[in-house]
Amino acid sequence: MTNDLMLLMPLIVVGVGAITLMIASTYNKLSHEVAAFVTAGLFALAFLVQVTSCIAGDTILFSDIFSGILVASKFSKAAGLIILACGFFTALSSQSYFKQNDFCSTEYYCLIAYAAAGMLLLTMAQELITIFIALEIMSLAIYILVGYDRDNVISAEAVLKYLILGAFAGTFLAMGSALIYGAVGSTKFVKIGEYIASVGLTQSPLMIGGAFFIFVALLFKAAAFPFHAWVIDVYDGASVPVTGYMATGLKTAIFAVFANFLVTDGALQQKWITFLFYIAVLTMFAGNLIAIGQQSLKRMLAASGIVHSGYLLIALVAVGSTEFTGSVIAYYLAAYAAGTLGIFCALSYLGGANETRKTFDDFKGLAQSRPYSAAAITVFLLSMAGIPPTAGFMGKFYIITSAINAGQVTLAVLGILSSIISIWYYLRLIVNMYFYNAEEQFNEPVLSSFAPACTLALVVCVFAISLYPIMI
Repeated sequence: MTNDLMLLMPLIVVGVGAITLMIASTYNKLSHEVAAFVTAGLFALAFLVQVTSCIAGDTILFSDIFSGILVASKFSKAAGLIILACGFFTALSSQSYFKQNDFCSTEYYCLIAYAAAGMLLLTMAQELITIFIALEIMSLAIYILVGYDRDNVISAEAVLKYLILGAFAGTFLAMGSALIYGAVGSTKFVKIGEYIASVGLTQSPLMIGGAFFIFVALLFKAAAFPFHAWVIDVYDGASVPVTGYMATGLKTAIFAVFANFLVTDGALQQKWITFLFYIAVLTMFAGNLIAIGQQSLKRMLAASGIVHSGYLLIALVAVGSTEFTGSVIAYYLAAYAAGTLGIFCALSYLGGANETRKTFDDFKGLAQSRPYSAAAITVFLLSMAGIPPTAGFMGKFYIITSAINAGQVTLAVLGILSSIISIWYYLRLIVNMYFYNAEEQFNEPVLSSFAPACTLALVVCVFAISLYPIMI
């Protein structure tokens, strides 16, 4: 019982902290700077608790009370660590961002915590109704964060698109859960796996339809083809820290629950391998085509996030349900999060007031005025492109290797080709920073040192993660 409580403690810390912050935000004495530090402290505390629990094996949390709907596995713990780290860096970079942008209030930070609580619950959920509840907790908080700048027309448009399309995704998840319940008589992953093992997947139209609807919902949230169109406008309309949070923490939670559902039974994964094969290929190359034509840095990063979803889908195709550890997926998510969060931390203080610096051309000559920031951004871009010796290279190496080991050689080759294409738009920013004269001096003072410190810390993480070996 005590062990179960400790495993659940990160979720409790973040959830209770979010509620406390929400209540405290009604008092004018609580400034948004204090709220940022408190939120970062909550994530740091939850992270430390999660680290101490990683030595334990897979555990069904409070099996008598929750009836097996929550499971803390090595994969869910690793995903939880990534989510908590994303929340920590987002809170601190937000503090710097709002030194130049004045639309913040203390409720902003409790929404970050609420979203993280939903993400953590998603990683542990082993039952469809719990997934729906966790997904809505996360999504509702993210919807508000996307449109938090109410005076910004682009943000208003972004949240409208995201809300409408997100509602459809939630509906698909609910419909899929209902169909699976009609077939199995339960929404638990264990019962679903037992049903597929005894009856078979193709023998039940309800089971096929339910799995299809759930896959559609998860592919939408993961920004996979053909449900990727919302990403560009939503990421562009959200503020820089929120965009970074969505691109990393949200993606981690979605792929965690996607993997947990897919490995419910070997037959389920085998029947959908061909479907996921084509989705992964189309996602990678559609994302590359979109990214190549972008002039806005945020829109390029949004499109590149689609490409990285394609790489993660390769990992889903390659996984097996026997002794699933999710090490390759978790490693890639950690590597991707470090590089992506690093860029958005840098943009949170380099973008200027009201995010005036948005395009590639706006960052010409950055290396002359801010050499350390330019060097940090270069490291992050090289990691996302998969250039050694960064974490991004090792993450792609593990994914390609796992695909080859699973017999998906064609998919592995296409993944390598996609990675080569992506180098073009990553190098484009590096060229602008180093090989052009500065069109502006970037001489405005940095009003807060937290975002630069986060940027430096994430540079260290990019190289540190690359040194951590995993078993494929």
